[in-house]
Amino acid sequence: MIVLKTAHEVDAMRRAGKITAAARALAGEMVKPGVSTKAIDRAVHDFIVGQGGRPAFLRYNGYPASTCISINDRVIHGIPDSVKIKEGDVVSVDVGVFIDGYNGDCAATYIAGTGSSEVRKLVEVTRQSFFEGIKFARAGCRVSDISHAIQQYAERHGYSVVREYVGHGIGEKMHEDPEVPNYGNPGHGPRLMPGMTIAVEPMVNMGGAAVRVLDDGWTVVTKDGKPSAHYENTVLITAGDPEILTPLDGDGGDAL
Repeated sequence: MIVLKTAHEVDAMRRAGKITAAARALAGEMVKPGVSTKAIDRAVHDFIVGQGGRPAFLRYNGYPASTCISINDRVIHGIPDSVKIKEGDVVSVDVGVFIDGYNGDCAATYIAGTGSSEVRKLVEVTRQSFFEGIKFARAGCRVSDISHAIQQYAERHGYSVVREYVGHGIGEKMHEDPEVPNYGNPGHGPRLMPGMTIAVEPMVNMGGAAVRVLDDGWTVVTKDGKPSAHYENTVLITAGDPEILTPLDGDGGDAL
């Protein structure tokens, strides 16, 4: 069931989204050679708690950390540990915050140091594919219009999109209806309506789309070992332009 949010609920989600985005920005600033993913996770956890929130991922279905930090061929759900980030690593950080009964969810991919031109392009295309998708995050469009735009943009640049994992509705629960895939034909799925809140999150691979899950039961990696990037924001459907509830300040965000 798709839940349309009231004005009061949207305000609560704006607060959750603002804290979530600030936590993402903090993590991004820490992505440097020599820093461990566990140190980033700890800093983000402390920041969220200091804001009066709760890390939404911690113990969610048994997940053991406050963030998901996925490096290079790791697509999503990487568990922070003591391994230190190296020069040129592609580091995806996914953050969720629960506060006052509502969730915020966002992610971004950062490069430690300079990185190669190939990985810089992957990160840029993944990020832009989100913005291509939300051009269709408008009342009257259908969910798959977003999906199709993301897929077309990523594949036009020679990349592939992950199919086993998708975006989702969000609100009182971290994962609500509808699912928001990053691929598909336009004109399908639920029709978008004002008050819907969705997490749009392209996961784009430099190589093939195929992925597998490691023995830890969480970490998703590309089957061909090539890098992957991830970009996500929580988005509100309005009567006009979509509103990004995880604001882009500190993330180099573009205007819609």
